Amino acid sequence: MFVLVEMVDTVRIPPWQFERKLNDSIAEELNKKLANKVVYNVGLCICLFDITKLEDAYVFPGDGASHTKVHFRCVVFHPFLDEILIGKIKGCSPEGVHGNSGPDASDKTWEHCGGRSLSRLLR
Repeated sequence: MFVLVEMVDTVRIPPWQFERKLNDSIAEELNKKLANKVVYNVGLCICLFDITKLEDAYVFPGDGASHTKVHFRCVVFHPFLDEILIGKIKGCSPEGVHGNSGPDASDKTWEHCGGRSLSRLLR
């Protein structure tokens, strides 16, 4: 359900963040960019786990920001095929099944819009 995924991205650090530690600025920018976003063929990114490698930073002409290639690991919600999720169903329509899961019923919202039947989902 939750997995660590290794990713690589180039992070832009604006000049007004140069006074902060580089790792803190990069972590903040990566969380802004990826947290609570769905990445195609990866899953729903929850948060940054750690930064594994920083490459050289570059400042391009006409842009005062630094651009750093970063290797990092991200905590990702990636349900497996036929995985059973425990939760409460909010509604069902021809477009899909919508529901909540987690300790608080309003905590995490999920939906299923595949072509599978509801009885197969609830098994």
